[in-house]
Amino acid sequence: MTAEIIAVGSELLTPQRVDTNSLFLTRKLYERGIEVVRKTIIGDDRQRLALEIRRARESSEVVIMTGGLGPTLDDLSRDAASDALGRKLVFHQQIVDWIEERFRRRGRKMADVNRRQAYILEGAEIIPNARGTAPGQWFADDAGILMLLPGPPRELEPMFVDQCMPRFEKIESPYQYHTVSMRVSGVPESDLDQRIGPIYSAEPRVATTILAAPGDIQIHLRAKAARKEEARTIAEELAALVESELGQQIYTRENEPLEEVVGRRFHELGLTLAVAESCTGGLLAQRITAVPGASQYFAGGFVSYTEDAKINWLGVDQTTIEQHGAVSRETTEAMARAVRGKAKASVGAAITGVAGPGGGTERAPVGTVFIGIASESSVAVKERHFGGERELIRSLAAQTTLELLLRIVR
Repeated sequence: MTAEIIAVGSELLTPQRVDTNSLFLTRKLYERGIEVVRKTIIGDDRQRLALEIRRARESSEVVIMTGGLGPTLDDLSRDAASDALGRKLVFHQQIVDWIEERFRRRGRKMADVNRRQAYILEGAEIIPNARGTAPGQWFADDAGILMLLPGPPRELEPMFVDQCMPRFEKIESPYQYHTVSMRVSGVPESDLDQRIGPIYSAEPRVATTILAAPGDIQIHLRAKAARKEEARTIAEELAALVESELGQQIYTRENEPLEEVVGRRFHELGLTLAVAESCTGGLLAQRITAVPGASQYFAGGFVSYTEDAKINWLGVDQTTIEQHGAVSRETTEAMARAVRGKAKASVGAAITGVAGPGGGTERAPVGTVFIGIASESSVAVKERHFGGERELIRSLAAQTTLELLLRIVR
């Protein structure tokens, strides 16, 4: 089964807005064994939207529209779907009643314009929206499925998971799918593919997808077979071969981010962590605390960006910085020891470097980063030289620090 996603909204055609819904939907559809073959962004143009809906339904079994379900005149997804399918829009008073009650609970009066959201495509099922005023719509006929979903991710995501995914489960398919996901850190994409390409290319029953981000690679192995257990066996056998090649460079098979895996291990071992950051400016702490429950193992951190902050806040000896520089092995070691001691943590992690575009020296050119990990018994400092622009260097520095932390808690 194939799917197409139509993201609706002229704002998505500007530099200020990014369509993140299609990424979420692609991932969830992939889990169900549905392949997304096309993504399109269309502005608020009724005629263009209707043409795109007709074209998409001719080539794919599932078409998902996101956005354009609001109450204003430029919200045209309902009208365009009506034009494309030749079906009228039917007014539902119960939707208006529900929207009015939602406004009443917030001490507000519903504007008359919200009545536009009560028009549903003839023959479509109403998909309740627990987080907004725009209900979704699910329409199915011999040509396939057309879904109309709200644009705000906080509304779309729970609606799709809670309301749409169960509907897909009821659709009979001649094939069953099983997907194995793995995440790898610290291996360049080209090196990874050179190592595992001959393994997965020898198995035609598995579709392999490799998704690369700075310092982090996702490997998805999706097997297709007549029976679920057969698909599982095929995928797991291939995964075992990939694991034998990559070993501990695979840090999870649950598709979790590295900071979640590291945090769980710290918690399981009863360890605490504190960080001192310079060039990353708090990026490492932000990633660690993005994980719910991080307070169980994360003590806190310092953004010691200047030399004075390293000396006065952390207590790094001024002589160390004067003799070796703020970006040096010696200063990083002192930062890691200092933050561990100040926070009374089991482990202290420190990052200092030159993210650029300026500030580089002959001794520490742009891209030079030192990462220190201090424990009760020892401290280790790694020197790295990252290429790319400022944000990439910062991102790689935080990712590499998490890799090093994982090594000591595995």
